[in-house]
Amino acid sequence: MDGWQETPKQEPTLADFDANAEHAVEQTMAQTRGAMEQYFNFMQKAFSSSPFGGNELTEKMKGFTEANIASAQTFVQKLGQAKDFQQAMQIQAEYMQNQFQAFGEQTRSLAETFTTATTSAVKNPFRNY
Repeated sequence: MDGWQETPKQEPTLADFDANAEHAVEQTMAQTRGAMEQYFNFMQKAFSSSPFGGNELTEKMKGFTEANIASAQTFVQKLGQAKDFQQAMQIQAEYMQNQFQAFGEQTRSLAETFTTATTSAVKNPFRNY
C-alpha cells in the first residue's frame, strides 16, 4: 500500500435510524396537515357557494361534512402529538370507532330527511311550480 489506508465504514446505529425515522414522520405529518387543510378549505368554500343550499337535506349534508372535517382535523392534530406507535394506534382506533358511530347516525338522519322530503314531493308534486 502506498500510504493510503481505507477507513472502516461505520454501520448506522439504532439512534441514527430513530432520528431519521422521526424526521421523516415529522415531515410527512406536516405535508399531510397542509394537504388536509387545503382540502377542508376547498370543501367549506364549495358548500358555502352551493346553488342547492336552502333545503333541509342539503343543509344536513353540509353540517355533517363540516363535522366530519372538524373531526378529521382533530384526529390529525392528535396523531401528530402521539409519543409512540402504540399511542398512535390508540388514537387511530378511537377515531375509527367514532367515525363509524357518526356514519351510522348521519345515515339514519339523512334517510329520515330524504324520506320526509320524498313523501312531501309525492303528495304535492307541483308545489315548486
